[in-house]
Amino acid sequence: MGKLAYKKFAVSPGFREGGSLFKPEQLAVLDSIVGDDAKIELTTFKQLYVEMEEDRISAVQIQLKEVGLDIQPAGYYTKNLIACNFCRGAEDAGLNVAKRLDEAIVGKEVPSPLKIGYAGCALGTSEPLLKDIAVVKMNDVYDIYVGGEAKGIKARLGQLYVSGIPEDRIIPLVTRLIAIFQELGKKKEKFSKFVERLTIEQLQKMTQHS
Repeated sequence: MGKLAYKKFAVSPGFREGGSLFKPEQLAVLDSIVGDDAKIELTTFKQLYVEMEEDRISAVQIQLKEVGLDIQPAGYYTKNLIACNFCRGAEDAGLNVAKRLDEAIVGKEVPSPLKIGYAGCALGTSEPLLKDIAVVKMNDVYDIYVGGEAKGIKARLGQLYVSGIPEDRIIPLVTRLIAIFQELGKKKEKFSKFVERLTIEQLQKMTQHS
């Protein structure tokens, strides 16, 4: 018998007031169906990476979706939105905005893994400025930052890309930034390096009509 092929995919619980919370029954289902040889890794993306037998993945993913889990590809893709805990309440912190943004950005193939953060207020408990792209709610408008980098001795905060924008411009701007990275980014180039190479000013010019 040949060696079994293994493949990896990402699992997320989505988010609500309180943050990205797995329900006990969701974890119980995950544990019961992936198999004893599977590996489950907790990532910095607020996703679980599940590595298991490739020929069983489709059936397992269907069962995981049935208990409300979100399934995404692992690797060089945009990750689920990394959001705060919405401690100021769903409406004040923009939970519905965050959910729509997550749906618009997740699972897109990119030159290197892309982390997009969201914070419902200036407290920034989700550390948004350390993400590749960050959306921060400031009362009734939003600021967007780009080029954050959490890893290495040259870690850096994101730079302000645009401030004071209304809710309806968030998704067009963020998806345009992703599209530019898809088009002009080099293979394995970190988004922070990409922003440095293109410059904030050039990105602003390329997205001014978004």
